[in-house]
Amino acid sequence: MTFPDVETNQQSPVNLTRTKRQLAEQAIAQASAAQWEDAADTNRKLLELGPDPEAENRLAKALWELGSLGEAREHYQTALALDPTNRIAERNIDRLKVLLNAAGEKTVPAQEGSKAPVSIFVEETGKTGFAFLTDLASPKELAQVNPGDAVELVPERSRLIAFSNGVRIGVVEPRVAARLLKLIADGNKYAAGVTSLGDKDVRLIIRETFQDPSNYGKVSFPTAAKSTDLRPYTKGTLVREDEELEDDLEDDVEDEEIENLDRVLPPEETTDEAFVEETDELEEP
Repeated sequence: MTFPDVETNQQSPVNLTRTKRQLAEQAIAQASAAQWEDAADTNRKLLELGPDPEAENRLAKALWELGSLGEAREHYQTALALDPTNRIAERNIDRLKVLLNAAGEKTVPAQEGSKAPVSIFVEETGKTGFAFLTDLASPKELAQVNPGDAVELVPERSRLIAFSNGVRIGVVEPRVAARLLKLIADGNKYAAGVTSLGDKDVRLIIRETFQDPSNYGKVSFPTAAKSTDLRPYTKGTLVREDEELEDDLEDDVEDEEIENLDRVLPPEETTDEAFVEETDELEEP
């Protein structure tokens, strides 16, 4: 997607508002295409027109993807100073504090194509479910993982291993893995994406992408009947910022409140209810 060049010199209030909107749309489109250098430059141009906490958040995200953790934290701090209620900035400042201690000011830029397709984040009854990861990778390795990233699930004996950007990030919780491993062995295929993560937890959404004929009638993620079997988790597009995607999916869980994964979701207590759709109670027309 391309946008016409915009004039950033002195403008009338109406034209200035239009210019800001164009730059914001351009920055979002560039982030959608994982063009992080361009997205960073566009957000900088937008900030030249005046303070903007959302642009600060987007710039911080782009810098994070480029591996500039220290600079990313500075822009999140600026966003929080502009808007003390900015939950996105506050949460990511805390997360970056942990990652900076483990990984330093710089890390390797995110790999091209690391984002999961938007379709993965559309919940569908029986076809999608959620799972936490256990046996997590080190904070330094998790520094390259963000909400919205694609995850590859690889069977390994009695475990289902999760990889993102070529790095092993954890193990799918046993109760979920046990069912999926049987279905995978019989020919089913699955795709996954990160919905949220804190310094001590990572949560995935997993989607059945292919059902082998031998598994006909077997539901990957049993759930109670609902008024609708679809829920779009991305309002419009995933590129609104993966932190905002995290807000949509995890409003009920604050990263800083999670201190122990086993306490939050013990494997032995994880039942099929863990996959009950978190629906907005939309009514069929």
